[in-house]
Amino acid sequence: QVQLVESGGGLVQAGDSLRLSCAASGRSLRSNISGWFRQAPGKERGFVAGIKRGTGSTKYADSMEGRVTISRDNDKNTVDLQMNSLNTGDSAVYYCGVRGGLEIVTMAFSYDNWGQGAQVSVSS
Repeated sequence: QVQLVESGGGLVQAGDSLRLSCAASGRSLRSNISGWFRQAPGKERGFVAGIKRGTGSTKYADSMEGRVTISRDNDKNTVDLQMNSLNTGDSAVYYCGVRGGLEIVTMAFSYDNWGQGAQVSVSS
């Protein structure tokens, strides 16, 4: 079982940048893929970005590409999400999740373990 803890959330102004980090412990074989998702009140959990632990290959949601960068540090067992040019529409709870398999998928139900989430609030 993998335990995930997100950090780095907070209140920022539109146009600011924020870096989220996800620390994993108890790595299992079912954690080849890490993904960042976000969920705003009343909305489904949506894909933001994903990364493969081995190759470092990445995938981004079309709406986020160009503004976010996902990276991993296998030695530290962390996956970070750098977000730039934030706007009020980016306000949400951001979750990191992990799954086994070979491909980065965008459906939240495909991920096996989740952190508790980090609140990101962007003011205008």
